Amino acid sequence: MASSTTDDLKKTLGDLDKDSFISLLSKLIGEAEFVQNNPPDLIPQEDRVVKHVLASLLPLSTTTGGGPLLINHVTYHPGRGNVIVEYPGTVPGKVLSFVGCHMDVVTANPDDWEFDPFSLSIDGDKLRGRGTTDCLGHVALVTELMRRLAQTKPKLKSTVVVVLIANEENSSIAGVGVDALVKDGLLNKLKDGPLFWIDTADKQPCIGTGGSIPWKLHVTGKLFHSGLPHKAINPLELAMEALKEIQSRFYRDFPPHDKEKVYGYATPSTMKPTQWKYPGGGINQIPFECTISGDVRLTPFYNVTDVMKKLQEYVDDINENITKLDSRGPVSKYVLPDENLRGRLTISFDETSSGVACDLESRGFHVLCKATEEVVGHVKPYSITGTLPLIRELQDEGFDVQTSGYGLMSTYHAKNEYCLFSDMAEGYRVFASVISQLED
Repeated sequence: MASSTTDDLKKTLGDLDKDSFISLLSKLIGEAEFVQNNPPDLIPQEDRVVKHVLASLLPLSTTTGGGPLLINHVTYHPGRGNVIVEYPGTVPGKVLSFVGCHMDVVTANPDDWEFDPFSLSIDGDKLRGRGTTDCLGHVALVTELMRRLAQTKPKLKSTVVVVLIANEENSSIAGVGVDALVKDGLLNKLKDGPLFWIDTADKQPCIGTGGSIPWKLHVTGKLFHSGLPHKAINPLELAMEALKEIQSRFYRDFPPHDKEKVYGYATPSTMKPTQWKYPGGGINQIPFECTISGDVRLTPFYNVTDVMKKLQEYVDDINENITKLDSRGPVSKYVLPDENLRGRLTISFDETSSGVACDLESRGFHVLCKATEEVVGHVKPYSITGTLPLIRELQDEGFDVQTSGYGLMSTYHAKNEYCLFSDMAEGYRVFASVISQLED
């Protein structure tokens, strides 16, 4: 291997090769239709992406004898592989990793787009197509980084590892992606150094994410003609008043946390409705039941289990004291004593996840901030209550997780998704700076 000092490593790695990057990204976006993740209808075949990555890197690997890269294609479900790529360093136990670039995408309906979501199109600096921001653009970016390392062969103290994962966009099928890799111990060595999760946006360190508690509040009353409302228990009114009370108690018990200012969260923890269902019927009919659904977005300074317990307590207390709940108008009521009927609430929860607060004392955090300021021109870490559930699991397993990304938040999961080549090029230079700094 050629000798390389820390000072000239960035020169050795140079800039992102635009032609090579766009050529690879074009192939990956061409597979986007087949890696949409929305079971049971759409189950991605991530190996369609893997084949292009391997075509780029295998000629520079120990597998073919053409280079230093160690490549492990790990598959738990047919056609749904993960790829671990390693550029070996000289110091045992000294490692850094770029993880989280996933090879599945959210769905896209071509009828709703202004351009074909499943083929790469270029409009000036814009690289357009499903997955350009989330996350096939990053897959291409770290593949190009490892290709350049293998071509230039700098002598590094640190081992550099890239992990491309399957099954990030939907967790209904488990044991496919990073969860299985961690369970099998295939990422254990990455605990010895910073792990950079590359699946956020806007070129700044994302230092905090939110937990999610999806909930359903089911309300039963008594069906009756709307001209005789005194003979009904209106579940719609009960649901609205009960939810107002539940939200008031939630914000009392889980107010803005002092640490949210330190991490720069855009919002505190929130609990709100997002969907409403009722069984239908005539406009002159008070229905028997309705369901309001929504979620809690929780900053990581509160515990998901504690919140779920409190929400259940709120519902139980309201049921027990339903006559004390505000009603609407002189005949609105939630109890019909003559019929021995009471309105009732039940709350249920879907799969939850916990948020993450990255370690702000970590070497990885400081290196990422310095690299970002150096390349982008400024550094402003941010936090949001969007969820990245997989990284909390990694943090709980003992990994030093830091997060960043070089797509655009404004096009994340959106119609007409695109990224900017200039942003990806800056991401490449950030990676080169991170590697260089960690040589010290």
